[in-house]
Amino acid sequence: MPHTENSLTDHAVLVDIYDQIYHLRGTDPVYIENLAASVDAKMRAVSSHGSTVDSLRVAVLAALNIADELATLRQRYEALSGSLQQSQTSMRSRAGSIAGMLDDILIEPTRKAG
Repeated sequence: MPHTENSLTDHAVLVDIYDQIYHLRGTDPVYIENLAASVDAKMRAVSSHGSTVDSLRVAVLAALNIADELATLRQRYEALSGSLQQSQTSMRSRAGSIAGMLDDILIEPTRKAG
């Protein structure tokens, strides 16, 4: 979501993340609110698994968790993308073979007739 300083479509959004209010701007308030809710949920999950009350430490641990999730999703994407490319190559090869067989079948009656 690109941000332009003087965009007429930017909206001010107030979000609550880990009991702190943040004033944000963006073109899609619902998207921003959903992101903030995800960050808040991740911070609360990190906080519930530890004894730390330092919000900076909780934020860093939550950021590491989010970064790990992102890296895992990128790896899955790359694997799926590679698999998709292999499937496409295989399908193109099969389609070419079938097209060649059809050409042979269609040409054969012409040879017999001639």
